Amino acid sequence: MSERLLAEQQLIDDGIVYCGVDEAGAGPLCGDVLAAAVILDPSRPIPGLTDSKKLSEKKREYLFDVIREQALGFAIARATVEEIDRINILKARMLAMSRAVAGLTLACDHALIDGNRLPALTIPATAIVKGDSLVASIAAASVLAKVQRDREMLLLDAEYPGYGFAKHKGYGTAQHLEALQQLGPCPVHRRSYAPVRALLTDSAQ
Repeated sequence: MSERLLAEQQLIDDGIVYCGVDEAGAGPLCGDVLAAAVILDPSRPIPGLTDSKKLSEKKREYLFDVIREQALGFAIARATVEEIDRINILKARMLAMSRAVAGLTLACDHALIDGNRLPALTIPATAIVKGDSLVASIAAASVLAKVQRDREMLLLDAEYPGYGFAKHKGYGTAQHLEALQQLGPCPVHRRSYAPVRALLTDSAQ
């Protein structure tokens, strides 16, 4: 990630403080969706940053600590399972990203957002498709959101044993779907997601 995008380079040239923003957990059948906003220190580049999904778990865990130590500012926020079910996952993703940017304690003048949609923000923003592979600060945000969410799934695995949360992190794997059939949904399952909704509909009939 050595070559900067024109949009990012322009911000740097203009001396504008900007953050990268990304979220994790849109696809899983359970748990909150998390987002992070990160302001990296231009004088302290972090080697190895890229889309968190392309990194090993060990590498993500390592980078999680490095980012938190070296970033000028960062914030991690969420939209809850209840909010996901009430407003839908797209709006929940945008809400989590808005909350992450709002949570920054360092003043930020511009946000670079992963994807093709912009959350409601009080500062200007630019959407960048595949931004987590193109912009270091967005990649850093993807790492923070992903690692934090994975850690929370480990805690939920202990709280709700039998579903395999620690292994599949809530995604709709064969193991997870089988456990859903046997155990039924637990309180952290997203009722608005088709496999969960179908089970609830069947049990109600």
